[in-house]
Amino acid sequence: MWNFFRRRHLIGRGLASPKKRRTVCENPVARVLSRGKAVRGAILGLFVLGLAGLVFTGQQQEPAKKFLLCLLIFLTALAQLWVNHPRAMRENSRLTLVLGVLFAQLAAIKLVLGQAAAGAFDLQLAPLLVPYAFAPLTLSVLLGGHYGMFAAVFCSLWGSLLVGRIDPVFLVISLITGFVAVFLTLQVRRRSRLVRAGIYVGAVTWVLAAAFGQIGPIIWEALHLSDWKMIGLQSLAAVGVGFGTAILVSGLLPALESLFHITTEISWVEMSDLNHPLLRRLSLEAPGTFHHSLAVANLAEAAAEKTGANPTICRVCSYFHDIGKLIKPEYFTENIRSGENPHDELTPTMSALIIISHVKEGVDLALKHKLIQEIRDAIQQHHGTSLVSYFYQRALQQQEDARLGGKILNVRPEDVPEVHEETFRYPGPKPTTKETAIVSLADSVESASRCLEHPSPQRISDLVEKIIRDRVEDGQLDVAPLTFADLQKIGKSFESTLVNMLHARVAYPNAKRPEEEPTTGRNRQALPAA
Repeated sequence: MWNFFRRRHLIGRGLASPKKRRTVCENPVARVLSRGKAVRGAILGLFVLGLAGLVFTGQQQEPAKKFLLCLLIFLTALAQLWVNHPRAMRENSRLTLVLGVLFAQLAAIKLVLGQAAAGAFDLQLAPLLVPYAFAPLTLSVLLGGHYGMFAAVFCSLWGSLLVGRIDPVFLVISLITGFVAVFLTLQVRRRSRLVRAGIYVGAVTWVLAAAFGQIGPIIWEALHLSDWKMIGLQSLAAVGVGFGTAILVSGLLPALESLFHITTEISWVEMSDLNHPLLRRLSLEAPGTFHHSLAVANLAEAAAEKTGANPTICRVCSYFHDIGKLIKPEYFTENIRSGENPHDELTPTMSALIIISHVKEGVDLALKHKLIQEIRDAIQQHHGTSLVSYFYQRALQQQEDARLGGKILNVRPEDVPEVHEETFRYPGPKPTTKETAIVSLADSVESASRCLEHPSPQRISDLVEKIIRDRVEDGQLDVAPLTFADLQKIGKSFESTLVNMLHARVAYPNAKRPEEEPTTGRNRQALPAA
């Protein structure tokens, strides 16, 4: 309460800003729900109870034995998550997503089999109406291929125990269709690719079902005796369920992304649209920064492809990394017109403060426009704790000049203001992911390359090598998961891209028009215009 009145008093005296910077504060309750062990235990317990409900309902043979097998498979699944997917065991939201999707497919299998047993449709259609690829498709697109393979294996094992008897044919069809679904969705950048994967899954299901005799039977010796109506229905069911599963997953993805705070490759591609309000503002109010961001995106995307990082994330984060410059665009060199440098009227400390503030302003704009956490991290980390060296050196020079002048005017040395390096450093944190580190390096390299006179491949190579070496020596890449081999690949990629971006053009002489040719003397041959 006292801080509130003190702040109001300072605002009234003009010593504080009435605006408050947007911040993200984690709620203690949300923290417990996200990482609490009790909540994690409850999630696992609910999944086991759900398995028990699926096993003990309906006409099951030896349900206790099957439930024991399900429990053993469940322990194996937990061990698999613990070893290969530790993040799922740390974050309750991710664990809920994985187990929830698995349970949804198992419940769908139980529902199809129950409806077939109740006479809702022919029993011959039941194996072909099972959505084998639902969990593998969903988890592969949301979390990656490793989670999709996990879903394919364990949904097949549990599902084979729910069909009334342990069915090896069901197990094989489920495994193969799940693997095919994962393989076809390793790189999904368009929703049409997901639908195409569903069609292929349906075709694979049909081939496997026909091979194992679940379609037909077709009497090859007397084709007219075959039940072609049933064969048509079975074929339609096999292909249609695969296609329908892909459509369902495509429709569920936006809701699941929002609910579990996950960004898929599809969403990253959608966010790369330059018509975003912030990017449109950047192109109009800070065109120099906008073009700088486009160049950084090209550098970062090419480097990401060489190092195994995500190129789309690098491109999108590059677009937004400097949006904080919208607040004072005229103070940044790429937007300064010749002869109109506003820093000439400011002290180096004030200039550095304005330059550094674009990071906090960028985070503030990102929060206001509800940009996702990965983009906010790139905005906050792309300068790390690096030094604003130009204004720091300028401040040191002014300090030295003040000391020399003080000796003439008999000013005491302690009266000369000290220059602290911390004042000229960005607040950080340092880049923590491959993508953010690549964007950070691309930002520095692109900015420095603008100062190159007569850029040649050797000069570009020396510049890139120096910037990367300085970043490493300054400790800016200590947290990022980049190896020296990765840095070498990044440097080579930057050199190649910059050589293509900064290449010199052939100077063509101006060609005179026929009417401008002299009427006397020998006519010169005109060169074609470029």
